Amino acid sequence: MATSDIDKSGTDRNEGRIRNAFLIAGPTASGKSAMALALAEEKGGVIVNTDSMQTYSVLNVLTARPTEADMKRAPHYLYGHVSPKTAYSTGAWLRDVMKLMDEEVFAGKVPIFVGGTGLYFRALAEGISEMPDIPPQIRDRWRYRLTEDGPDRLHRILRREDPDVALRLKPTDGQRIVRALEVLEASGKSILRWQAEKGRPLIDRASAHFFVIEPKREALVDRIDRRFDAMLALGAMEEVRAVTALELDPALPAMKAIGLRELQAAASGEITLSEAIMRAKIATRQYSKRQATWFRNQLGPEWKRITTMA
Repeated sequence: MATSDIDKSGTDRNEGRIRNAFLIAGPTASGKSAMALALAEEKGGVIVNTDSMQTYSVLNVLTARPTEADMKRAPHYLYGHVSPKTAYSTGAWLRDVMKLMDEEVFAGKVPIFVGGTGLYFRALAEGISEMPDIPPQIRDRWRYRLTEDGPDRLHRILRREDPDVALRLKPTDGQRIVRALEVLEASGKSILRWQAEKGRPLIDRASAHFFVIEPKREALVDRIDRRFDAMLALGAMEEVRAVTALELDPALPAMKAIGLRELQAAASGEITLSEAIMRAKIATRQYSKRQATWFRNQLGPEWKRITTMA
């Protein structure tokens, strides 16, 4: 990857945008972090996590966060800074990036955004609509209703309260139904009205460098399998037990970490460890395929496609 065209980097405070940023996207286990680290060492860059699961604490190994040794080689931000008890969102991540701007973290540095969450990259490069803050009591009540009543019943409530949104959502899509209901209650406005108010990009697209890794499928599958075996050796099961001890709501985003549910089942004796490993590897392969499809269909021509893995 050529990097000789990097200008003086940093944040344009007048425009409020991050200039000369590198965006490195790709499916899980594709070598994104290694690529970002090499670039950061070469150019004096700072790395910003752009992966929703790697924001959570406790699940260091299971979410394949950079190691302590890697973090000593270059500054890393927004890794493991959120409790798994928190329903962290794209908007919350974007606000955390804004805080880094305010703290002038990017001044005189090359900002490098790396991860596998497409919505984070879209928000960074295109902006997103602002959403209201949801009071914890409202959020907790609707989640409880989802658990107790099921998504179909909540969808009927949504049809009555906000029919335009209900028409766009499947009765089985509990998370989006709850989101629509909590936004409506907290703000008195339909989520459609909030979504119509487009935000502004945080990066200066003209000076940005866009990369997406598209590895060969066979090589990626082999890498996923080997990495999961390494995760177990590094203590993934201990992390699973630690998260389980928190007794978190299964609907929380952190509880959807790939491999968590499978290893919990093994820890409780529901299935054997070998069965859990097999299921987790299959789930990871399926997830990587969904990521690759999203990147292929959603990222525009400005993204340079890379087929080799770091």
